[in-house]
Order: sequence, then structure tokens, then C-alpha cells
Amino acid sequence: MSKLGFGAYRFSVSWSRIFPDGLGTKVNEEGIAYYNNLINALLDKGIQPYLTLYHWDLPNHLHESMGGWLSDKIVKYFAIYAETCFVRFGDRVKHWITLNEPLQASVHGYDFGEHAPGRTENPSTEPYLVAHHLLLAHAAAVSIYRKKFQAQQGGEIGIVCDCEWAEPFSDKMEDKIAASRRIDFHFGWFLDPIYTGDYPKTMREKLGDRLPKFSDEDRELLMNSVDFLGINHYSTRLIAHVTTRRSGNFSDDQQSNIQGVRLLAASEWLYIVPWGLRSLLNYVAQKYHNPKIFVTENGMDDQEDPKALLHEMLDDKKRVGYYKGYLAAVSQAIKDGADVRGYFAWSFLDNFEWAQGYTKRFGIVYVDYKNGLRRHPKSSALWFSRLLKSNEGMTVKED
Repeated sequence: MSKLGFGAYRFSVSWSRIFPDGLGTKVNEEGIAYYNNLINALLDKGIQPYLTLYHWDLPNHLHESMGGWLSDKIVKYFAIYAETCFVRFGDRVKHWITLNEPLQASVHGYDFGEHAPGRTENPSTEPYLVAHHLLLAHAAAVSIYRKKFQAQQGGEIGIVCDCEWAEPFSDKMEDKIAASRRIDFHFGWFLDPIYTGDYPKTMREKLGDRLPKFSDEDRELLMNSVDFLGINHYSTRLIAHVTTRRSGNFSDDQQSNIQGVRLLAASEWLYIVPWGLRSLLNYVAQKYHNPKIFVTENGMDDQEDPKALLHEMLDDKKRVGYYKGYLAAVSQAIKDGADVRGYFAWSFLDNFEWAQGYTKRFGIVYVDYKNGLRRHPKSSALWFSRLLKSNEGMTVKED
């Protein structure tokens, strides 16, 4: 990263590495040392650490003993974990992220069942309960940071939410409403409580008692509980209204038909639509009073091909085109007035892509899994390096 010219690195701490049982009773000093070594190495190379506290890896004991995110007790344990990280790393880490993509943790873990803990038993209620507790955990961590650490350590804290842009399938009003409703269900689900104190009206009307309620104390903690907003964005969809779908899970509750737009990457959900990011950034700026924004993930994948030669895998022209288009969209959004402070590409290395394992390659650096995990910069990494070195002072950063 240093040789390529990147100035920041976003990474996630594993809760289980700090507290193997999740309870906060005994700190695992080997885990602390692991992250201290990483943070110090980054700073030695002039790379700023952007630390994410939770990227879906819940200590298994918390799931088995109390139901994990289904229990409100977990808020207390997440707060203990977060405070431990503030104490141990906050003298050097100045950019904190509480949660990464709470939408995905809620829906894929407790509705679709594709991610841990793989639950599909109660899709009409569990995702919404899990999301509620995730929001309360975020608010608790931010409150602790602001009261005990922020003034002395001089850092900032936020949350990362993901959202595809939803474009109406037609000029029909019902399609426009459907597109707006989809954004409410994906983005407003987590941002409205932070900026307005409650879930979107569309969700309240649609879900009724299935959507948990915030107490006055919850609202006080949640309101404005971000110094910045991280946005993960990859793709855009065309959205049409559907009237025949039943209610019963997250997909059906949105009453929308989803269609792709234009060129696909390797994953079936990833359509390459650069203008969608500009639309999303402008939407956030207009709806949420122009918050400080970091684009915390943006990128595309290639399919793993065991038969491909190394030079073929390194020549990722399609990815270079992706980044050119999406960075141009960020630039346009900034000119439109959006307060975008930085950009992280996803990802630096080819990595383990959750349920898809190692079959998808998002990295700008190729990892040779068969030959000692050797690393080879792809064309996209070299393109980024030339871009950064020819435009010193740009806020384009790398994950």
C-alpha cells in the first residue's frame, strides 16, 4: 500500500479476537497485540487506520447463550467491547466505524440465511428486531466514545451503511414510489433513526407492529450519533411496483420488482452503473442535511478462473473502467455540493467473499492462493498509483 501511494486503510477488528466469549470478562492480549502491530505498521508507513468495530463476526458464545442480536442484552456487551478498543487503540486510531452494513447482517443472517447465523425461521420479524438492536449498540458505543474519549483522543466516529441506487423502472408514479420505498427499506431503515429519531414512515405503515419502537432514551442516544457517514455502494437497479406480492419477509415487504441495469460484473447482483453513485450521494446530501461522507466501499469482482494465466488475471481493464466511471461520479457529486471527504476502493487484496468463498476476486492486488499467497498488483492497482501520485492532495483512499 505504501509503495502504491495509498494514504488510508480501512480494516475490521474481530470481536472474538478481543473477547473470545464476547462477554468482556477477560481480554485476549494476543488479539490486542495483533491489532497494535497492524496499527503501528500502518502509521509507520504514513497510512491512516480507519477501524471498523463490527463486520458481522459475532462471538459464537453470545449467539448460543442469549440469541445474539435477537436479544437486547447484546447492546451491553457490544458497548464493553467497543470501549475496550477505544482504550487500547484510540491513542492512534482517529477514525472509528461502529458497524459495517447492518442491513446485510440483519437480512442475510436472519431472513435469507446466507450469512451467519443462517436463520430463516422468522423472516417477518427477526431482521427488524436484529436491526433495532444493532442501532442501539451503535448508539451506545458512540455515547461512550463521545463522553469518555473523543475530547482527549481527538477522533471521530460514524457508521457504514450500504445502498444500491434505486431508479424507477418507468415514469409511472407507482414505480417512482416503489423506488423511493426501496431506498427507505435499505438506507432509511438505519439513517432515519439517526437523523430523525424514528424509522421511515413508509416502513411504519407497511410493517406495523413488526417494527420495534424506540423509547425516549433510545431516541436521545440515536439522534445525530455520527460524526460522519460511511456509504458502501456497488450497483444500481431499476425498480417497479408490485401489487400481488404477499408480506412475510424483507423482499416481499418492499413490494417491488427488481431488475438489473446494463453491464454485469462477476456477481449476479453487481451492475456497473456509475451515475447511480452520484444520484445516491446527492440524495443523502439533500435528505440528511449534507453530512460528512466517506465512500467506504466501491468496487467490482472478477470470477475466479483456475485455468487463466497470471497475466490474464492481472490485466483487469474492466475494473479500471469501473473505477474511472465511479470516481468521476464522486467528483460530479462533490461539484453538486455533496460533502464527500474520502474514497475507499474495495478491495486491496482478493479476499474471502463470505458465502461465495474465494470464487470472486474484488482485489486490485491479485493473491495467488496456490503459490504461497504471493501478491501481484493488477492493472487497477497500478492505475490507482499513477492517479494518486499525479494528483497529490486528492482524497481518494484505499481499503
